[in-house]
Amino acid sequence: MLQLKDIKSVYFIGVGGIGMSAIARFFKYEGLHVAGYDRVSTVLTKELEAEGIDIHYKDDIKQVALNYHDKSSTLVVYTPAIPADHSELCYFNNKGFDVRKRATVLGLISKGMNSVCVAGTHGKTTISSMTAHLYKQSSVGCNAFLGGIINNYKTNFLHDGQSPYVVLEADEFDRSFLHLHPHFALISAVDADHLDIYGDEESVSDAFHAFVEKIEPGGVLLHKAGLMIDDVNDEIEVFTYSIEEKADFSAMNIRLVNGMYQFDMRSPFGLVKGLKMGVPGLVNVENAVGAVGLALLGGVEPEEIKAALPLFEGIRRRFQYRIKEDKLVFIDDYAHHPQEINATVKSVRALYPDKHITTIFQPHLYTRTRDFASGFAEALDKCDRILLMDIYPARELPIEGVNADMIRLLMHNKHVQLVGRDELFSVLTSEQNEVILTLGAGDIDKEVPLLEAKLREFISNY
Repeated sequence: MLQLKDIKSVYFIGVGGIGMSAIARFFKYEGLHVAGYDRVSTVLTKELEAEGIDIHYKDDIKQVALNYHDKSSTLVVYTPAIPADHSELCYFNNKGFDVRKRATVLGLISKGMNSVCVAGTHGKTTISSMTAHLYKQSSVGCNAFLGGIINNYKTNFLHDGQSPYVVLEADEFDRSFLHLHPHFALISAVDADHLDIYGDEESVSDAFHAFVEKIEPGGVLLHKAGLMIDDVNDEIEVFTYSIEEKADFSAMNIRLVNGMYQFDMRSPFGLVKGLKMGVPGLVNVENAVGAVGLALLGGVEPEEIKAALPLFEGIRRRFQYRIKEDKLVFIDDYAHHPQEINATVKSVRALYPDKHITTIFQPHLYTRTRDFASGFAEALDKCDRILLMDIYPARELPIEGVNADMIRLLMHNKHVQLVGRDELFSVLTSEQNEVILTLGAGDIDKEVPLLEAKLREFISNY
């Protein structure tokens, strides 16, 4: 296998993935040749191309530049979302190149650093991004590989050559987080998810326990209060966090001021008063408690945290306001699991208790829809009106009998209908809207800016 010092060129198969793109940016920053393939052009791939990374969109080895055909100096990185019969992946494997999964490469890059790893079946992107921001804005500093684009920095990769810390989003998909070497680890949730990989909820839990076992001696585990995490190695410290239960790190005196939450926080380091959020939503208060806990554990001073937290501008597609006017509120969110949808809708209800909420939801994956149809139905029932788009298949082939109508048939709310992409705006505006919420992890993000533009024009006429 190649050593990092021997690598001159890095080729990414699936470069447009959020985790892949952060690693691509790292190698580009290091001055290496970086190129890649992805299935479709997106906002993110266009940003990578503007940064000097060559990308093509057809599975064709002839489109790969010659300097990536030297196996003595080329590392090939692929995402597990790429099918095994992908012709470029098969070419590099058959020719004896050093071909590695994204998670393996991330583990290689971060080894030897103080890794701050944030895991959980939901919440990890926001918590890791908040954590990175708090470290970045302090004297401690950090490097970061994140699963979302932080609005403050317009990137998912942060570099600080003076800091020993690296903040990592620890992804449970395909057990990727087991390639990391945590010094500090946070677990936000352990719910049944990715059952196409794990098979059952017990196997998901087992993977998270294996992740805990990866924490370095002398390290720290911080987990949400109430999670059943036991048999922890005596060589690590364990803390809990919560906004609802008794915990080592806990929020107090939570109040809503001009649409943003403020709170005090009790911690083993003392009471931190007057924390102010820069992003909306009660769910983000809990995320902030976890992020602040990791920052305090890493040596970030309370006054640095108080100054940085209200400046956090959020993450692209995480409770992101697209329109915030008296006539209409439009919020876009990545939520794609029933628990995430519950948390997002609860946060919207808290902010707009008397408003009518219309939700557009695009289910992500046939397997996830099959496994959680009843959970989706229950979560979406809490909205006033629901428009269901077709399932986004991502890496999967269709499963007979699995479709968005499965969710509709399980719902009690009668104000729900299936809607095609081409009729989305006309159906949406056939009724009066007060709050619009778009949800999903598929390509619904392509519709969001189009909807925003049309809605702005629409509301200007009334």
